[in-house]
Amino acid sequence: MTNAINIAEIFAENVFNDSAMRKYLPGDTYKQLKKAIDLGHELDPNIADSVATGMKQWALSKGATHFTHWFQPMTGATAEKHDSFINPIDDGNVIMTFSGKELIKGEADASSFPSGGLRVTFEARGYTMWDCTSPVFVKENTLYIPTCFCSFYGEVLDKKTPLLRSMEVLSKQATRVVNALGIAKCERVVAMAGAEQEYFLVDKEYARQRRDILICGRTLFGAKPQKGQELGDHYYGNIKENVMGFMRELDEQLWKLGVTAKTEHNEAAPCQHELAPVYATCNIACDHNQLIMETMKKVALRRGMVCLLHEKPFAGVNGSGKHNNWSLNIDGGKSLLRQGKNPVDDVQFLLFLASVIKAVDKYAEVLHAAIACPGNDHRLGGHEAPPAIISVFLGETLTNILENIETGGAAEEVKRSYVSMGINTIPALHADNSDRNRTSPFAFTGNKFEFRMPGASQSIADCNTVINTVVADVLEEIADRLENSSDSREEALNIIADIMRCHKRIIFNGNNYSDEWAEEARRRGLPQMNSSVDSIGGFTMEKTIAVFEKYGILSRKELESRAEIMYENYVKTINIEALTMLDMVKREIIPAVMEYQSVLADGINKLSLAGVEPVVQKDLLSSMNESLFSMCDLSDKLEKAVGRGDTVVNARDKAYHFRNEVFAAMEELRGVCDRCESIVPAHIWRLPTYSDIMYK
Repeated sequence: MTNAINIAEIFAENVFNDSAMRKYLPGDTYKQLKKAIDLGHELDPNIADSVATGMKQWALSKGATHFTHWFQPMTGATAEKHDSFINPIDDGNVIMTFSGKELIKGEADASSFPSGGLRVTFEARGYTMWDCTSPVFVKENTLYIPTCFCSFYGEVLDKKTPLLRSMEVLSKQATRVVNALGIAKCERVVAMAGAEQEYFLVDKEYARQRRDILICGRTLFGAKPQKGQELGDHYYGNIKENVMGFMRELDEQLWKLGVTAKTEHNEAAPCQHELAPVYATCNIACDHNQLIMETMKKVALRRGMVCLLHEKPFAGVNGSGKHNNWSLNIDGGKSLLRQGKNPVDDVQFLLFLASVIKAVDKYAEVLHAAIACPGNDHRLGGHEAPPAIISVFLGETLTNILENIETGGAAEEVKRSYVSMGINTIPALHADNSDRNRTSPFAFTGNKFEFRMPGASQSIADCNTVINTVVADVLEEIADRLENSSDSREEALNIIADIMRCHKRIIFNGNNYSDEWAEEARRRGLPQMNSSVDSIGGFTMEKTIAVFEKYGILSRKELESRAEIMYENYVKTINIEALTMLDMVKREIIPAVMEYQSVLADGINKLSLAGVEPVVQKDLLSSMNESLFSMCDLSDKLEKAVGRGDTVVNARDKAYHFRNEVFAAMEELRGVCDRCESIVPAHIWRLPTYSDIMYK
C-alpha cells in the first residue's frame, strides 16, 4: 500500500516559480522580472546579480550543489554542462557563489554540435543565454537554467531561439488584428501548445538482448506476431500493474518539475502508451516535452523497463506520434480559437480560423519539413497516422459557415444538437459542432488545431516555430487591411471570403487514408511528400526564406544549415541502422540458420539410415539453404550500397542515396530474415521475438 501523494504540496516544488520568486527576490527585482516574463518587456541586465543571489539561495534550499545552462541544440535533444557553486577562498575553504553573469551567459563548444556548416572545428566558442520566460528548476541536485544557444558570431545553433522569436512576431501581429477589430483590447497574444506524447515500454532484459533496440531504438528484424492490435483490446484497456507503477512515479517526478502531466492511457499497439500535459506557452511546452521524454527513460530503467520513443519500434503495429495542440490566447486568457455559442456571429473567431487555413495552404511545404525525420517515414501514411499530404479539417458546420461567407449567402444560426442514450437516468448531452477526424494532419478540435504529424522522438520547437511564423505572416496582411478600413467587421468578412476563394483547397473533412483522397489532393495541387528526404527542401524554398528573413526568425544561411543538418541526420541514422543490421545478420541470424541446417541434416541422416524418406526435412533444409544464400547475397548488396554512399559528397544527394539504395536493401534483407524467424526453432533463434517483447 503506497502513501497517497498530496499533489497540491508537491506540484512545482522544484521550480523557481512565482511564489518562490516573491519569497527570494527583492520587491523591485521581482516586479521587473515579472514584466519581462509576462509582458515580453526587455530584461534589465542590472537586476541579474539580484536575481542570481535569490535563485542561488532557493536552489541551495533544495539541495542543489551545481548549476547548468540547459539548452536545445540541433540534435533534437537537450544539452547541459554542470558547474558547482563552490569557489575557493584564501583560508583553504570554499564559499557558494552564483553571479548575474553566470546566470545570464554561459559558454559551450559550438563546433561540437550540429551546425550544418555554420561552424568549423577551430571556431569553437558558443554562448548560452538565459531564457527568463521559461522557469528554472532543480533536478538531481542541479539548478537547471533554460537558455538559448548561439555561435560566437551570433548564428542560431538551437531550436529555442527561433521559437521565442516566432512567438514575439506572432504576438505583435495577432495583437494588431484583435485591436483593429475593436471587439477586445489586448497588449499581448500568447502562442500555446500541448504535446501528446506516445511511447512504448518493453522489458529491460529483452531490450538488452536486441542490439537493434539498444543502438537504433527500434527493431530492424521481427516477424509479425500471432496477435497484434487487431482486437483493439489494448487501446484504453486496463493498465498493467507494473505500467501503472511507472506512470505514477512519472507523474510525481513531472509534477515536482511543474509539468502538468494530466492524461495517460494505453495506446493502440501492445506495450504502447500515451501521456498528455495541459497547455502551456509554446516555449514552456517545448521545455516540458523534453523533460517528459528524459524522465520517461529514467523512470522506465529504474523499473526494469526501457522506454522507446522511436516513431516505429515494431513493424506491423501502430507507431508513435506526438500530436501538437496549438492555439492562441489573449494575454494568457481567452483563446482566440474558441468558438462562441453561435460561431456565425463570432467574426473574430472566424477570422483567426481563416488565417490558419491560409497559412497552412500557403506554407505547407515548410510545415512538412518541420516534422521530417527518418522515423516518421515508417509511420506517416500507414493508416495509423496522417498521410504525407497536409490538409485541414474543420467539420461540416464550420466549413459551411465559411463557404456561406465566401458566396455571400445568408448566415444560418448553428442549432445546438444533443446526444441521447434513451435512458432516463442519463441526461442528453450537448454535442460538439463537428466530429473528430483522427485521419487529418491538421484538425480543428474545438478551441485549437491539432497537428498530428510530428514524430514521437522529435522536439516540438520546429513545428511550433513554423506555425507561429506563417500564421504571423498572414495576420500581418489581415491587420494591414483592417487598419485601413472604415468598417472592420465588414472588412473581416471580405478577408474571410477572399481566403476561402484562394485557399479552401486545403480543407478536407473526409477520410485522409483513402486512395480517393490522394487522387483528389493531386487534382487540387496540394504538395505530396513521399519521405522526409523530399520534405527537408521545404526549409530552403524561396518563399520560406523570404518569410523567415522578413521577421528575423532565421536567415537564409541558418535555414540552409538546418536543411544540411537534417540531410546529414538522415544519412547517419540509416547508416547506423544498416551497420547494426549487418552485424546482427552476420553474428546472430546467419549462425542461427546454420545451426538449424545442421540439426536438419543430422535428422535427415538418421531417418535415412532408419529407412525413412525424410521428405519434409529435405524441403526445410532446401528452404534454409536458399534463405542462407539470399542473406549472404543481400548482406553483400547492403554493404556495397553503404560503401557507395561514402563517395557521395553533397548532403542532399547522399540522403537520397541512403533512402533509395541503402534503406531499400535493408528492407530486402529484413524480409528474408523475418521469414527464417518463423521457421527456425525458438531455442536456436535466440533473439527475443515480437511476441516475447510485447506479451511476456
